[in-house]
Amino acid sequence: MTEMSRNSGQEGGRPGRIGIGLELDDTHLKILEVLRENGRISVAALAERVGISRANAYTRFEALRADGAIRRFTAEIDHARVGLGITALIFVTVRQQMWRQFRAQLAQMPEVEYCAITTGQHDAMIQVRVADVSAVHTMVTERLAGIPAVKATETVFILDEVLRRPYVLPSDLPKDRGAGQPPRRLAPEPAQDPVPLGMTRFVGAAEGRASLRKEP
Repeated sequence: MTEMSRNSGQEGGRPGRIGIGLELDDTHLKILEVLRENGRISVAALAERVGISRANAYTRFEALRADGAIRRFTAEIDHARVGLGITALIFVTVRQQMWRQFRAQLAQMPEVEYCAITTGQHDAMIQVRVADVSAVHTMVTERLAGIPAVKATETVFILDEVLRRPYVLPSDLPKDRGAGQPPRRLAPEPAQDPVPLGMTRFVGAAEGRASLRKEP
């Protein structure tokens, strides 16, 4: 591993330390880009896509796994197709002395897909996937409300998942513009009527309130 790491740092143009010491270069990032599209690709096809030998592709792939840069492989499913068509975000305020209990109770809820500790008004955000709206209601009003560590909750339903990437890489990010070069500014868009999004119609707060006052 040490020898491989030392050699890989000489090949790429943008080395960086990850995990236990593997030198992450542009070739490693390209491997991760290809695996993001198809995690079941063969080593031979991976080598061809990246532009390196098969032996080099295998060595680098195994090094990424051993170093922990690649943590695991999993399948991506269509949640609606398997009967979990409702996704909701539940923002939770936690009693500060009871974090351990909150974590332990949350681990027992299989419908929780993701949980993160957050800054701001709430302490944690939970993403759940369930079959229908009543399942969210039951979870919030019975299961979460029954946890002494939970002080308050706020629920938001997701109408449409516009974008979901398996992961983001440094190579995805915009390049530096260079010193002294001002950022490019986009021309302001002309004012338009409120645009319908799916079955929901969003309007600005000011004009929305004004129109609501006029309606009977």
